[in-house]
Amino acid sequence: MTIQTGDKLPDATFVKVTESGPEQVNTADYFKGRRVALFSVPGAFTPTCSAKHLPGYVDKAGELKAKGVDEIVCTAVNDAFVMGAWGKSAGANDSVTMLADGNGDFAEAVGLTMDGKAFGMGKRGQRFSMIVNDGVVEQLNVEAPGEFKVSSADHMLEQL
Repeated sequence: MTIQTGDKLPDATFVKVTESGPEQVNTADYFKGRRVALFSVPGAFTPTCSAKHLPGYVDKAGELKAKGVDEIVCTAVNDAFVMGAWGKSAGANDSVTMLADGNGDFAEAVGLTMDGKAFGMGKRGQRFSMIVNDGVVEQLNVEAPGEFKVSSADHMLEQL
């Protein structure tokens, strides 16, 4: 079942790369008491994700934070090292936190997986964005297959 506005985020674990190595991040702890703009991409270093999706959030980080967002998070079904390298190459380290959903557990728990086998990618997370306020989904934007509109930073800014 797909997560809906008003639902609490399911219990899942992300991994992020820190200066001291990979660190596990539990959703209940990480999103508690904060308003987070979270967006999911099908894969790090993929064309639309690298050319538009992540750069949009990097460019609009200040505007999102000015509208009450405490943190901006990017997630994908990639390992933490790939997510860390992608964030670094995109200049996202100071503006967007990269959280790896390496096994797709979060994407599966929120009911937003996609089958990327035709592209050699296996199970991935769909392209979506959400505002999470104290662990509860305040806004949810799920893209139609092949689209990039409602999960963009610009669209999220319009909603805030």
